[in-house]
Amino acid sequence: MRYRTFGRIGWRVSEVGYGMWGMAGWTGSDDIQSRASLEAAVARGVNFFDTAQAYGDGHSELLLGRLMASRADRRLHAATKVPPKNREWPSRHGVPLAEVFPRDYVRRCVDTSRANLGVETIGLLQLHVWEDDWLADGDLQRIVAELKKEGSIRAFGISLNRWQPWNGVKAVRSGLVDAVQVIYNIFDQAPEDELFPACREHGVAIIARVPFDEGSLTGSLTLDSKWPPDDWRGTYFVPENLAASVAHADALKPLIPPGMTMAEMALRFILSNPDVGTVIPGMRRTENVEANTAASDAGPLPPELVAKLRRHRWNRKPTDWSQ
Repeated sequence: MRYRTFGRIGWRVSEVGYGMWGMAGWTGSDDIQSRASLEAAVARGVNFFDTAQAYGDGHSELLLGRLMASRADRRLHAATKVPPKNREWPSRHGVPLAEVFPRDYVRRCVDTSRANLGVETIGLLQLHVWEDDWLADGDLQRIVAELKKEGSIRAFGISLNRWQPWNGVKAVRSGLVDAVQVIYNIFDQAPEDELFPACREHGVAIIARVPFDEGSLTGSLTLDSKWPPDDWRGTYFVPENLAASVAHADALKPLIPPGMTMAEMALRFILSNPDVGTVIPGMRRTENVEANTAASDAGPLPPELVAKLRRHRWNRKPTDWSQ
């Protein structure tokens, strides 16, 4: 496992972190399997774990809390998120901060997450949705300053809405945020335009999420792929999106080097960018852990392959199904 400096926070974090959404609410999630995968990740050098209070109504946080308690010999970095009070993913432009993240609500969520994680201080607290217009509300700056001063949180960050990397540049430049979580992968290269340069300038850490484009960049989706009614992916891969995603993924297959999977190529494309602090694939099974951590061991992709993959940038705009 290779490690990178996590922005101005200064942590040395595993460049492959652990995304924990799939451990609470996705079809096939199983606690025994989840705990085994988390332990395997620590054994392979993973020390950054991203969860959220909304993942299984705190269940994902509880799993991480148990892991941290059992591995007190290792410094593990926990990042969690405050869900929007109005439960709207993504946030809607024009809705005031007071309706989404009011002060008392944020404090209650912080206390709940601290209890779930079993910690006095949350390493990185993030808002689960974001609008740059909220910077005009001084209440946010005050609550973040208070939480840091009292030791409830170490650092503060934001998770950007899908396909809106521009909607976070002002936050980075404001000095308020220590970390930004954004979708970044072979298809979604737009964060490189404005967001990444701003993060470099201000020492803001970058967490790359959705490295496999919700599954299309594993190369396993087909036009016949189906999900159970209660699985979120069924609402994301509507026929329109499934057909387009399969077509874009199929166009990549001739570029996969011998002996490499599409998933490995996708991860190593992200890790070829030094701006990224860590990437957080979901890893519900130990075989996922082994494959994804091996991508770090293999190192960046050859520059000539990265150049070819850059031509597969896919500029998309938010829609009703791209929550």
